[in-house]
Parts: sequence; structure tokens; C-alpha cells
Amino acid sequence: MRVGIIGGGIIGLSLGWQLQRRGAEVTIFEKGNVGEESSYAAAGMLAPYAEVGFEEIELMKLGQESLRLYPQFMEELSEDIDAGKVPKFDRCGTLLIGVDRDDTEHLKRLYDFREELSLTVEMITGTEAREREPLLSPKVVSAVWLPDDAQIDNRALVGCLKKAFESCGGKLLEQTTVEKLNSSDGEVKGVSTGSKNYAFDNVVLAAGCWSGKLGGIPDEIRPPIRPVKGQIITLKQTEDCDLKGIVRSPRFYLVPKEDGTLRLGATSEEKGFDKMPTAGGQKELLEEAWEAVPSIYDLPLIETIAGLRPASRDHAPIIGQSALQGLFYATGHYRHGILLTPVTVYLLVEEIINKEVPETLEPFRPGRF
Repeated sequence: MRVGIIGGGIIGLSLGWQLQRRGAEVTIFEKGNVGEESSYAAAGMLAPYAEVGFEEIELMKLGQESLRLYPQFMEELSEDIDAGKVPKFDRCGTLLIGVDRDDTEHLKRLYDFREELSLTVEMITGTEAREREPLLSPKVVSAVWLPDDAQIDNRALVGCLKKAFESCGGKLLEQTTVEKLNSSDGEVKGVSTGSKNYAFDNVVLAAGCWSGKLGGIPDEIRPPIRPVKGQIITLKQTEDCDLKGIVRSPRFYLVPKEDGTLRLGATSEEKGFDKMPTAGGQKELLEEAWEAVPSIYDLPLIETIAGLRPASRDHAPIIGQSALQGLFYATGHYRHGILLTPVTVYLLVEEIINKEVPETLEPFRPGRF
């Protein structure tokens, strides 16, 4: 089976790697370098319990299943590359904090909702929050503790996935833009880069927020994907500011990484395909984080970037075969791409290889639009 994958982010790389493991012949096309878009700009939070919204129960269940699959995913990755290079799956939990009465009321609603879902959750005081994270400011007056959330170094993970894909025999074409999907008689035939045509039995569109721009897709089945800009800052941790785990408020998150850095994010801006960091966005993130964790003030500033989250019309992923035979979607993961990688990949591989549509994916099928 010949499979072409358009997009070399964490979803595309993982899918290509797993398909190669199952005996498929896979080519990944990436317009730039693999993992340099939203997969790089993400913070690597695996936090279905912190992220779940009031109308996102099905999405939370998908995230729960993906979190459950992560250890298997990482174990298989360790089989195909040097296990010492594989990043840590860190079950560090999430601490949601509040600095005023409005935040506390918001946290109470979040806590009650999670209690109704029978999740493992605890409402604690600011003092109790500082016992968990001593660097928190005295201004922190309340918190919600979610011990089952996790995180991973997404940038290191992408590098490992690239090695695993190529070590399994996959073909990676970076700096190669796919301009058009080729099809006839309602079936996919391959793709065109403009200068060359490639024949495939199946094509997977995993191009993030660029997924809706591919030529050759009938308008009625074109995935409704738009970019949502998110600015993120990388700081260097020191002995004076060494957070233990994920700290979040309604306005920012701080995520410490294995390499000694600290990711601070993220804005949410409807700015089209603009990826330029702005003074205002950086100022807001730094001020909000400084109010909660004052010791970030003296941390070295390593990087300021902006990424583009791929958002579907309902902010849920689009996964599975489209109305065009042989064209599969794995896009629209919005804020949850790193978290949802294992479940997206394992279930989509089953559909591509065995033609089985897992019940878990029903709410996220392309046909809902």
C-alpha cells in the first residue's frame, strides 16, 4: 500500500512512522522543515482534564484515550530509535490558579464541572497551592489541582519521530510543497508538486491550518480550517525559579521542560496567517505570569515566537476518510495536537489498513460538516 502524507508536523510524522511499521510504503511531503510550525510552537501539555470545556465532553474522552495510549506510543518509539533520546512522559499534573475573586469564582465552576464528570480533582487554597509550588506569589488565593494531566517535550519528540520514520524506511521530502490532489472517478490517484506527479493508493491531509488550501479538493468536502495565532515565550530556568509542574491561570500557562527551559504562553488571536510576535502580546503574557510567579522576572529570555493553531469550525479535530475515496483527513486539532497524536494515529492507521472505523472517531468524522 502506497500512502502519501501532506504535512510533516507531529501528526504527519507519527502517522507515517506507524504506517511504515504496519508495512505500508509512505512518503511525507513538508513545505518547509518537519515540525517547525504548530508542533514547534506548542507547549507540550497533555492536559485533557485542564482543557475540557463545558460543551466538550466527547473531545475530553478522546483526550483521555490518547493520554492512556501515550505510554504505548513512547515504548514503541523507544524500540525504533535510541531509547535514551526519547523524551520523558511526565505525569506532573496541572495546577490551575486564581489571583482574585473573579478567578476564584471561575475556578469553582471548573471544579464543579469536573466533579460532575467524576474526574480526580481537588479545590485548594492559595496556601495549599504554594505548598505544591513554593514559587507562587502571595497573590494566588485559590487553585484547582488536577493530578492526572501530563506533559512532554514536544520539540524533542518531533525530532525522535523523524528519526523513527526514516529508520523504518519512510521517505521524507522536506522543502516540497504539494500543490494539487490528483483524483478521477471519485478516487484519489496521487498528488502533484507542480514539477512532479506521485501516485498513491491513499493520501492523508495533515497540513495543519494550511489543510484547506490544497488544490484539487472539491469545495463541498474541503476541510473548514482556519489559523488561530498563539504567541509563546521560552525562558531559561535558574535555581531561583525552578517550577515543578504545569501552572495555569485563565490567562497564561507556564510549563517547565527537561532541558531546563520554561514555556510561557499563549495568546489566542484571529490574525489570519500572521506569525509575527508583537510587543503587546509578549507584554501581556509576561505581566500575567510575573503576577503569579514573580521570580520569572530575572530569567534569561531565549525565544519569542508565534505559531498558528489549526482550528476547525467547531474547534474539534477532523479525522477519517472524506467523501473522496482514499483521501483521509488528520487535521483541525487546534490546541490539542500534541495530546491527540497517539489516538489520532492509532485509529486512523486502523481505518487506512483495515478499513475499520472506530466508534471513538464518530464525533470527529469529516462528514459532520
